[in-house]
Amino acid sequence: MKRTLDLLLASLAALLLLLPAAGIALLIKLTSRGPVLYWSDRIGQNNRVFRMPKFRSMRLGTPAVATHLLADPQTFLTPVGSFLRRSSLDELPQLWSVLVGDMSLVGPRPALYNQYDLIELRTRRGVHDLLPGLTGWAQVNGRDELPIPVKVDYDVEYLRNQSVWLDLRILCLTVARVVFREGVSH
Repeated sequence: MKRTLDLLLASLAALLLLLPAAGIALLIKLTSRGPVLYWSDRIGQNNRVFRMPKFRSMRLGTPAVATHLLADPQTFLTPVGSFLRRSSLDELPQLWSVLVGDMSLVGPRPALYNQYDLIELRTRRGVHDLLPGLTGWAQVNGRDELPIPVKVDYDVEYLRNQSVWLDLRILCLTVARVVFREGVSH
């Protein structure tokens, strides 16, 4: 049921957002050199590495680390990068990852390949069994502001209570959080 819902909603979203996504791609191309998409190595279900696309919001040559680990993340942003991140529009290409089965619409956000502390804690607590999500329970309960142990606590809570109804609730809460830009620190 979850996979069917993912395919249906991701396909519908991809169709509805095709024109805005094309506009974003053009804006990125016109304001910075380099590719429109950034492909990031992420940790997926059962700790399998997969390549996740995002609209590129950072300049070429930015270190591949979590943004909060950069000394001054603002200096690495492209001219439209700050807007893309604040609005979460940089995440739109991840619908592709949902369609091909690397991600779900709802699940724990996929860790960067070098976030060893997050990967280890999720593995120890069984969260690695889940397909990562475009959004998740931790995202709607604090997003960037949460320390890793608290994020993993929310991931475990989702693991234990997952259902179609919880997924729909998280999707609705995500829309509200994005519209009001809650929990975005960069």
